Amino acid sequence: MAHEVNQVNLRDLRQAGHWPTLVCAFLYFDVSFMVWVLLGALANSIVPELGLSASERGLLVAVPVLGGALLRPVLGFLTDRIGARRTGLFGLTLTLAPLAMGWLWAGDYSQLLVVGALLGVAGASFAAALPLASRWYPPQYQGLVMGIAGAGNSGTALATFFGPRLAESIGWHGVFGLAIAPVAIVLAIFALFAKDSPRQPAAQRWKDYLAVLRERDLWWFCFFYSVTFGGFVGLASFLNIFFHDQYGLSKAAAGGFATLCVVAGSLLRPLGGHLSDRFGGIRLLTALYLLVGTLMLGLAASPTLAAGTALMWFTMASLGIGNGAVFQLAPQRFSKEIGIATGLIGAAGGVGGFFLPTLLGGMQQFSGAFAGGFLIFALIAYGASVCLVCIAPAWERAFLGQGGLAANVAPPATEAGLELAPDLGASQVS
Repeated sequence: MAHEVNQVNLRDLRQAGHWPTLVCAFLYFDVSFMVWVLLGALANSIVPELGLSASERGLLVAVPVLGGALLRPVLGFLTDRIGARRTGLFGLTLTLAPLAMGWLWAGDYSQLLVVGALLGVAGASFAAALPLASRWYPPQYQGLVMGIAGAGNSGTALATFFGPRLAESIGWHGVFGLAIAPVAIVLAIFALFAKDSPRQPAAQRWKDYLAVLRERDLWWFCFFYSVTFGGFVGLASFLNIFFHDQYGLSKAAAGGFATLCVVAGSLLRPLGGHLSDRFGGIRLLTALYLLVGTLMLGLAASPTLAAGTALMWFTMASLGIGNGAVFQLAPQRFSKEIGIATGLIGAAGGVGGFFLPTLLGGMQQFSGAFAGGFLIFALIAYGASVCLVCIAPAWERAFLGQGGLAANVAPPATEAGLELAPDLGASQVS
C-alpha cells in the first residue's frame, strides 16, 4: 500500500491537474531566467566596447538581480489580485521591452543600467509561474509539480552557454534582438494553453505582510537565503567575467566553464530538500556554510584553472543544495503564512545576489584581483554558520526537531498566521 501511495507517474499527474499549464509554467520560468542573466552572459562583449571599469561591470551584471528582488513582491501582489495567468502574460509582455531596448536603443552604460533594471521583471517570474502550476495539484503531487516547474532555473545555463557564442557572430545587440523570439513564442504558448486553477486562495492584505515582518525569525531566514540564493545567482551572473579575466579564456570558453558551474547549482537544489528531510535542515545548512566559506578561501588563493573550476563547481553545488535546505526549514516556521514569508525571503535572496557581483567588481578595481571579494564572502558564509548554530536551540524548542528535522510542534502564531491558509504555490522560491 505504501508503495502504491508513493508511486507517482506521469499518467497520474496528467489526471490530477492541468498538464498544459504545468508545461507553460516551466517554459515561462525557463525563458525568464535565461533573460534575467543575459547581461552577465554578454558582459565580456559589452565591457571592451564601452570601456567599462571593473566596478562598473560588476554593477552592470548585478542590477538585473536587484530589479528581480524589487519586482518580485509586485508580481506576487498582482498574482493575488488578478491571477497567476494574467500576471504571467503581463510579465512576459513586459520582458519584451528591455530586450528591444537592448537591441535597438542601449548604446552606453547608463542606458544599459536601465535595461538591466527592467530585466528584473524576468527574475520576478517565479512569483507567478510557481503558483500557476501548484494551484492545480493536490498536496501529494506538490514535490513533483514544483520540481518540474522549478527546473526552469536551468535557463541561466542557456544564457551563459549560448550568449557569448552568439555575441561573437551577431554582436551583443543582436543577441538581445534574438532573445525576443523565444520570449514571444513562450508568450503565445502561454496565452493559448495556460489556465488559472479554479481553486484560488484569498488575496493577502498589506497588514498580513506587516505582521510577518515583525517576526524576528523571518529576518534570520532572509539573511540565510541571501547567502545561499544570493551567492548562487550573484555568481551565476558574474562567472563569465571571472573565467575570462582570471584565466584569460576566450569569451566562448569562459561561457562554457560558467555553464558547467551554473548547472551544478541548478540541478542539485532538489537534493537539498531531500537531504534536509533526512538529516535535518540545520545540520545540513550549517555544514554547507562552512564548506562554502572554505571553498571561497581556496578561490581567494588564485588557484589554477583546473583547481579554480573544481572549487567554483563545488561552491555552486553547495549553494544550490543550500537553497533547498532553507526552504525545508522556512515552511515549518511559517506554515500558515508561507505565501507571504517565502515572497519576502525570496526578495532578500535577490538583494544578496546584487551585493556579490558588485563586491567582486569593486574589489577587482581596488586591488586588481577577485581575492578580496571571495575572502569577504567566505567570512559572511562562516558568520552565517555561527548564527545558525546560535539560533538552532531556540528553533528546536519552538518548531523543529533535533538538527532541523520536521517535528510535530505547531509553529508560533502570528497575526497573519491566525487568518491565512497556506498557499502551496508560493512555498518554493527559485
